[in-house]
Amino acid sequence: MSWPCLSAMIHLCTGVGIEMSMTQIRTALQPAGDLEPARTHGDNTPRPIRSLRDWLDHLAARDRLVVVKPGIGLRFDLAAIAKRLDGLRATLFPRPGGHPIPVVSGLISDRGWMAEAMGVEPGEVLARFQEAARDPIPWRETASAPAHEVVHRHVDLERLLPLPTHNEHDGGPYVTAGLMITRNPRTGKQNVSIHRCQLHGANRLGVLLLPRHAHMFFEMAEQGGRPLEAAIVVGIDPLTLLASQAIAPIDVDELEIAGALHRQPLSVVKCLTSDLRVPADAEIVIEGRLLPGVREPEGPFGEFPQYYGERAERHVMEIDAVTHRKDAIFHTIVGGGLEHLLLGAIPREATLLAHLQRSFPNVRDVHLSRGGVCRYHLYVQIRKRQEGEAKNIMLGAFAGHYDVKHVIVVDEDVDIHNPAEVEWAVATRFQADRDLVVVPESQGSKLDPSTRNGVGAKMGLDATKPLAAAEMTFKRIRVPGEENVDVTALLASTGRVDWREAVKR
Repeated sequence: MSWPCLSAMIHLCTGVGIEMSMTQIRTALQPAGDLEPARTHGDNTPRPIRSLRDWLDHLAARDRLVVVKPGIGLRFDLAAIAKRLDGLRATLFPRPGGHPIPVVSGLISDRGWMAEAMGVEPGEVLARFQEAARDPIPWRETASAPAHEVVHRHVDLERLLPLPTHNEHDGGPYVTAGLMITRNPRTGKQNVSIHRCQLHGANRLGVLLLPRHAHMFFEMAEQGGRPLEAAIVVGIDPLTLLASQAIAPIDVDELEIAGALHRQPLSVVKCLTSDLRVPADAEIVIEGRLLPGVREPEGPFGEFPQYYGERAERHVMEIDAVTHRKDAIFHTIVGGGLEHLLLGAIPREATLLAHLQRSFPNVRDVHLSRGGVCRYHLYVQIRKRQEGEAKNIMLGAFAGHYDVKHVIVVDEDVDIHNPAEVEWAVATRFQADRDLVVVPESQGSKLDPSTRNGVGAKMGLDATKPLAAAEMTFKRIRVPGEENVDVTALLASTGRVDWREAVKR
């Protein structure tokens, strides 16, 4: 095994303890294969990442994985390091708080990394996700799996798992990167989603179920006085994580969307205590039941809007078994960090783009901005065809997902991935008396503290040019040839000079 980039991974950070020998790093990671795996199809096109360990190898080979010294504390210390490195490096924590299972964070905290995980160019990410959501691949069941190498029937979650506490006022340790798999009690079809799960006891988790498919399934079961079987999968490849966030119709199993992103069926295995199917290559699986008629206080918890989700009576999951690999890795997502934001952004953008293009084929691109916490602010780029169309597109966007709060529609000459460009378009192409749309008393995000229990207002801004405007009225200024100037080469060629001498020449 070769480790060509590991020397660059060793960062000596005061107070952080990122200081390890080469032997320690190799031991901490324990990769399943070569560091630089063969990731191409027969036609030499990149193939997608299909396992967490493959992804760790990929990040390490590109100097994007930091291995911290063993023993970092699980309460705040781990999250502090992970958040500071979020978007720059993924972070691996051997023996966190003395626990034998290592923790990893920051796996998909950059949009470019997501493209690499898919095996596509950055500009192809949304189209690739749309394709997978449109044409899912059914999973393939196996009789045995790495996820079942170790089985615990007598459950003490705090002893079995390295559960971190992230933000200052979080109600306690949480599972934050667990894929919750549930089944429709009427049809048997599975759903995959991510929910914050707070440690409540040796075999109990408090779970926030927002009004989506898993919540609907629970209500069906509770109405019949029955628990809802659930499994929480921790430690999975980045594409299955992304698939879990797809805005898919009810009874579409997101594990099949993951298969399409993998370009082959996802291998699954039946749970030991239920009929649920979970990814066979998962690191850890927590099996249990959401209890009918039971609610317990859960929270506060640091959420994606950069505020705390309040403490309130929430659903409760009782755990029946925990299974994991012999050398399992626990994945945690720091609440409110980039990984948290981007994990939800990409699938939402892909789904919203497909939703809008069905009615408005001239929609070119969409972007959920980081300033809008990758949920609330949507930028839409269009090739304008007629007046009034931008307002219809805004209404379509609001209908696409209730989290969308503000929509700005711009022309195709505006880079929607550059917030300064979008703000410029609003400053120079928008007038509030004619281009503003407000929809009062509509459903929004319950995690938006400015709403009234999730009820608030939507706002749309038409920042497009009037079609009848004279050509020069909205002509953007440019210096001919500026885009061809190689700034790096220009600065390198000039070097340091004495300007007084230079002007005498």
